[in-house]
Amino acid sequence: MQNSSINPNLDLESAYEVCRIITRREAKNFYYAFLTLPAAKRRAIYAAYAFCRHCDDSVDDVTSTDAKIKALADLQSDLDSTYTGTASSPVYVALADVAQNYSIPQDYFREVILGVESDLVKDRFQNFEELREYCYRVASVVGLICLQIFGYKDQEAKEYAVDLGLAMQLTNIIRDVREDFNMGRIYLPQDEMARFGYTEGDLKYSVRNQAFHDLMKFQADRAREYFDKGFKLLPYLSRRSRACPAVLGALYSKVLDRIEASDYDVLESRVSLSKAEKISITAKTWLGSMLTLPYSHK
Repeated sequence: MQNSSINPNLDLESAYEVCRIITRREAKNFYYAFLTLPAAKRRAIYAAYAFCRHCDDSVDDVTSTDAKIKALADLQSDLDSTYTGTASSPVYVALADVAQNYSIPQDYFREVILGVESDLVKDRFQNFEELREYCYRVASVVGLICLQIFGYKDQEAKEYAVDLGLAMQLTNIIRDVREDFNMGRIYLPQDEMARFGYTEGDLKYSVRNQAFHDLMKFQADRAREYFDKGFKLLPYLSRRSRACPAVLGALYSKVLDRIEASDYDVLESRVSLSKAEKISITAKTWLGSMLTLPYSHK
């Protein structure tokens, strides 16, 4: 996979370092969770994250529709090259090594690209089935990639990894409903908005009425159900790998707690955790995941 004129080990190490720097700069909540992993798995996760970040940035960095379509095609071409042993850029060099070492199917990374494409072509979702497919591509499949790196005891682990990804993405949607609307996107299912009597016009003017409260509670209750299922993943993982998804789940679950405690006040301000809170949750969850089985996020 490497140019014979370059020291392969140095080149690979440099590629992994690029991925680490990208992750530290961009990952926010994820970075704290990644720190709980053993060194080899941690740098593998950095490469996977850097690829996902690269996919998003490749499309965000261009403005015209034609340029975005070309960017998507380039992503797929670069991914194909990665799996045929001709990766060149640092992120793909590291990704090729990770894909080989952890037997990650190429289809998982293809789904990530499809998720990026979805954000370009779809800004409304008629029902939860449509939304679930989107969430799978932008979140759950990333969980499946991570699961290959973590290692797992049973095929059932995949189902729970998908559920945990859904829970986290649904929490993002609830938290970012105003920010997404300002970018022209509504991820709340259209049929559910109609059922609760909340309109796009209401959202435009940040109307926070009983209909909004009931709609958001419905979304939060569903996210909580996916958290409850997703946390069943943890016993399927080794103690050293378990802490990472445990921390991620705990951080996002805490965000959902805060949204609920605010009575769904997400239209005027963005609910977030402080750095100190993230560190505290990470430490407590890491310790709890090492000491208990099954793990409880309460």
